[in-house]
Amino acid sequence: MFDMDLPWWEFIVRGAVVYLVLLVMVRISGRRTVGQFTPFDLLVVMLLSEAVSNSLSGGDDSLSGGLIIAATLIALNTAVAMVSAYSRRMSVLLDGTAVLIGRDGVFFDKVVRHCRITAEDLDQALRAADCERSDMQCAFLEADGEITIQTKK
Repeated sequence: MFDMDLPWWEFIVRGAVVYLVLLVMVRISGRRTVGQFTPFDLLVVMLLSEAVSNSLSGGDDSLSGGLIIAATLIALNTAVAMVSAYSRRMSVLLDGTAVLIGRDGVFFDKVVRHCRITAEDLDQALRAADCERSDMQCAFLEADGEITIQTKK
């Protein structure tokens, strides 16, 4: 149960490499992956965790190895959050910034397509803001994937 097949440091290295590679992959995949989960997005997340499980453990099923990996992932996540909190440049790099996707009742088709937002997503955001399209002043795709609508005053 506690006997590890691999040295303790290898779990830390494996955890760090997988964490950083997945962080880059998720960041490149765009805001929609992070903020607006469809059933297909949830399936991808579940499959990602299964796909990297052996990369993390190297086939080791020990309790100690799993706890070392968990501690490594939590420490890395905390470190990334702290770096983002103290550095504006790193925050923009890691978290992104809001993107203007519409103004004065008109959505920018090219930007909307680039951000992979569907017409239904836009309609849902308008309904959530209790706003008619003609009353929309600005629409933003936030860094967390949420669409926010500002209404005309």
